[in-house]
Amino acid sequence: MACSQKNDFLASRADSSITPTMADYDRNNNGLQELEPSPVEESPLGSKEDYFPSQHTPENPPQPTRTTTLGLSQHSPIWYLTRIQRYSSYVFTAYGVAHIVNTSIIPLLTASVPESNRYLLLTRPYYQGIPAEPLLIIAPLWAHVLSGVALRIVRRNLNAKRYGDSGEKDGSKRSFFSSDFWPRVSGVSKLGLAFLPLLAGHIFVNRAIPQQFPGGQSNVNLSYVAHAFAKHPVVSYVGFSALIGVGVWHMTWGWAKWLGFTPAQVTVQGGEREVWQKRRWYGINALAAAVAGLWMAGGFGVVGRGGLAPGYMGKMYDQMYQRIPVVGQWL
Repeated sequence: MACSQKNDFLASRADSSITPTMADYDRNNNGLQELEPSPVEESPLGSKEDYFPSQHTPENPPQPTRTTTLGLSQHSPIWYLTRIQRYSSYVFTAYGVAHIVNTSIIPLLTASVPESNRYLLLTRPYYQGIPAEPLLIIAPLWAHVLSGVALRIVRRNLNAKRYGDSGEKDGSKRSFFSSDFWPRVSGVSKLGLAFLPLLAGHIFVNRAIPQQFPGGQSNVNLSYVAHAFAKHPVVSYVGFSALIGVGVWHMTWGWAKWLGFTPAQVTVQGGEREVWQKRRWYGINALAAAVAGLWMAGGFGVVGRGGLAPGYMGKMYDQMYQRIPVVGQWL
């Protein structure tokens, strides 16, 4: 009797373990029990996404940044040309700092042309040799000038495309050189255009002409400049004043533009805007005047009073200056 009761109990246990209950139907394949959904508060983000779907949904996947075959991002030509013009000025400024140290600050400290020549000869190979000179002077100068010209052409073509250059004006077809679409020449650009021939003349007198004589560039130092001031004072003072003045003002206003300090870049609105514009205008011009004054103090006050070069060197300097085009025959 006891044995039969035990068998009935085991059979019932086996049937209960095999027969699924309602709770078993409510379990998923992972053995987790499914619960009835309960109401929850709708999040603001959810409602926002319903009405304003994200740009990165499966229907609108994010677009990858496209690059050219060279690995460059697709910026406009103006973007590249502006940066070439900007960064080339950084390099040329480094040369300008070295040049003002050698031709003005050191002469002011030594108060002697022969003593200043020693420092000039020590430092000149670092910025007038290979590869320093092409990297610090020639390449940045050409890059700066050519990128500026290219920028004007690109902007001119862009204006012509926007406003149409296929029409006729006053019965004649507009030419490429018509002033209708060319951008306005800024004050900094005007200074740069005036500085270019002055700089080219300075390079020709101090670099090209000496190469035509025995010894070449090694004959040129501060005594070469002092000889010109003593022998031809009017031409020297006028020429160097124009070179230093135009060059310093161009570079000072150019740096102010790169740094966002020009009067046109004032962000203050209202009545204070004009006040800030005047402050910046006076500040930039005061800085340019200070730098130009420092350069002229050493160049005119010390080097300009160095006197004539003696003997053979003085005669060779005279022959060099006579090679200057146009004015050389009177020197």
